[in-house]
Amino acid sequence: MPPPVYFAAMDAGSNAIRLVIARATSLQDVEELHAERAAVRLGHHVFTRGRMDEDTIIRAVRAFRLFRNQMDRYGVTAWRAVGTAATREASNSRRLIERIREKSGIDLQTISSAEEARLVRLAVRSVLGEAISPRLIFDLGGGSLEINFLDARQTVRSAALPLGTVRLMDTCQVAGKISKATHLQLRLRVRALLRTSASRLRKTSDGPAVACGGNAEALASIAAGARFRGLPVLNAVALHERLGDILEHDVPGRMRAFGVRRDRAEVMGIAAIVISTICEWLGIRDLIVPGVGVREGVLRELVAQHFGPVQLSEAERKQQRILLAGAEWFARRTAYDNRHAGEVCRLAGSLFDQLRPLHRMRPEMRGLLEVAATLHDTGNFISRKLHHRHGEYLVRYSEIPGLQGLQRDIVACLVRYHNGKSDPEQEHKMYHSFDNDQRRDIRMLSAILRVAEKLDDGHREGVGSIQVAIERRNVIFRIQPRAGTILNLVGLQRRAELFEREFNRKAIFRRAQLKEQVA
Repeated sequence: MPPPVYFAAMDAGSNAIRLVIARATSLQDVEELHAERAAVRLGHHVFTRGRMDEDTIIRAVRAFRLFRNQMDRYGVTAWRAVGTAATREASNSRRLIERIREKSGIDLQTISSAEEARLVRLAVRSVLGEAISPRLIFDLGGGSLEINFLDARQTVRSAALPLGTVRLMDTCQVAGKISKATHLQLRLRVRALLRTSASRLRKTSDGPAVACGGNAEALASIAAGARFRGLPVLNAVALHERLGDILEHDVPGRMRAFGVRRDRAEVMGIAAIVISTICEWLGIRDLIVPGVGVREGVLRELVAQHFGPVQLSEAERKQQRILLAGAEWFARRTAYDNRHAGEVCRLAGSLFDQLRPLHRMRPEMRGLLEVAATLHDTGNFISRKLHHRHGEYLVRYSEIPGLQGLQRDIVACLVRYHNGKSDPEQEHKMYHSFDNDQRRDIRMLSAILRVAEKLDDGHREGVGSIQVAIERRNVIFRIQPRAGTILNLVGLQRRAELFEREFNRKAIFRRAQLKEQVA
């Protein structure tokens, strides 16, 4: 059995920040070791003033420092931290992200509402399995309501509605007991947004409906239905019957009556109104509450990225073959060193696969990396001096079969940055034209390409294979050289500056020991 790998997933929601740490030895063998929740309401002031206050940022940074300590305690080597509605909308979210990185070494990634919904679907599927196809999944958070309509496990429509509990609490100034007038106001708001976004899908396909989020979990214990395959169920009729009892309590009363934390007691009345209205609008009687959300989706994806193969559809594989064949055709016209280019392409692909737990890039980015590896030295056709810039020009303005638009521009940047003579920086107009996620991908792909290119230093094809081990704050590259090859470990270390900066790890290059080579 392979040694276990330790993963951490973090979800910085609008109402709370959550951590889960798990140990895995395969895609199926995943054991949760530690879960933690920090009651940091990131959405406080964001939905009314557009920014987080300093006290909220301080408490969030403190939570991530504690998470970092737990991760180090368990020896976590792969993690991902995501921020949702509050970090999407706060004008000063960049300050939060930078402070968290500075104090904990954790990169908080702001994700879109579509990515948030995708991660929830992934988490739900991991609990329900492939045999059960829900017709509806919604995730009620502090900042938004993510709702997905499905048919045969395929999403037919998604909507992100501004119906988060913290958002409604702040914008409608709801505190403590909820009066009949406020109840009606909230219900009308929910109906209006559902009418706009879900009117055509009131009658969905057969299958159970699923509700995610801490509020759904709390309400399922108050208005329980018959369990579904061992999972809790929230019954809409029971919720309607208990609604008056939930709303008439103030916050301390809810804490005593329902045994919930203060931050949950503050918003559960609003959540009850939102969920009750959704059930009435869509004709739902029972909601399965699987007890998973964004955090569990992140964890499942981390495990899949480490243990599972890169999954490409046949159409995607065909597109990658077309791109690579076009790059090779063009490179031959520049009299390139095809053996060196092929070696760099092979090594870059291997590094991309083994570093997936850290970079988390889409599988199609591997194809662009291979194209860039094939074309990286084509600028020599014009001049060896500044060949990285000449290569960029050739990629941008030549007719390369299959390569165009955004993909062409990304490859051009990778060719420019492949040897460390030019770095990704705002002064480079093409790099500046990309969005933040695209720039991140370009920097990481450039870092991988630089290492791969240096591994074939001297164009001698001297590396048999390379094995990557991801440790706490290190990435160890164990290189198996071919007979007679002298490895330039010092040169590799110098070429890894961008890698260390972007992957936030120390790169360590070692020659594989004899027993490792034999194995």
